[in-house]
Amino acid sequence: QVQLVESGGGLVQAGGSLRLSCAAPGRTFSSYTMGWFRQAPGKEREFIAARTWSGYIYYADSMKGRVTISSDNAKNTVYLQMNSLKPEDTAVYYCAATLRAGSPKRMQDYDYWGQGTQVTVSS
Repeated sequence: QVQLVESGGGLVQAGGSLRLSCAAPGRTFSSYTMGWFRQAPGKEREFIAARTWSGYIYYADSMKGRVTISSDNAKNTVYLQMNSLKPEDTAVYYCAATLRAGSPKRMQDYDYWGQGTQVTVSS
């Protein structure tokens, strides 16, 4: 079992930035595909960004240019830097991990999920 712990969410004004963190104590992220998803009230969970174990990076078209996924293997932590935030970015943000060779953009292909961190963007 892999425990993922997100942090960094909060309240920010439109146009602001946040950096979310996802830590997995005792795990080596380099072997995992790591993804970030979000879920707004009344909506399905959607893909934001992913970094595969081989180093490929994917972004959702809706957020490309405003988000950057990165990792620090020494700290077993994955980050999601979000800039130019909009009120419609308000959601619970989740990180996920998998060792399977599935699609990095499909939530069904992830095995481990964090508890989520709330991001609220005010107008």
